[in-house]
Amino acid sequence: MRHRNTNRKLSRNSTHRRALLRNMVTSLLEHERVMTTLPKAKEIRPLAEKMITLGKQDSLHARRQVLAYVLKESAAKRVFDTIAPRFADRKGGYSRIIKLGNRKGDGADLAIIELLGSELAVKKAEKTDKAKGKEDKKAGKKDKEEKK
Repeated sequence: MRHRNTNRKLSRNSTHRRALLRNMVTSLLEHERVMTTLPKAKEIRPLAEKMITLGKQDSLHARRQVLAYVLKESAAKRVFDTIAPRFADRKGGYSRIIKLGNRKGDGADLAIIELLGSELAVKKAEKTDKAKGKEDKKAGKKDKEEKK
């Protein structure tokens, strides 16, 4: 019986599971949004939120704890510089899981896990991409006019 065993095994042995979760948390902190399966997203959430909570402490010990878990130094730096200050007034619940439905190949439940406020960053990026596209079109029209 699995009394008081809370974590999911994810069909992996313990070292593989730990490596998977560290990689996923690092990616989430780096990109602020990750698409994965629902059970993995549910396992990532508490680990990522713990890293953000450590980032809010901003002590040397907290930095070392985050660096010990996160695989990239740039992701750890991002936790302390940009992510933790964004959630300074928040007690918890820094992420959301959005269910997407089933994957076509094997029918696995897919989900997006993202940090709150990351949708603003995505919208800004889309706006800049659209603005660049308009500038490119204007430049293309000017080139055509000059050739005539």
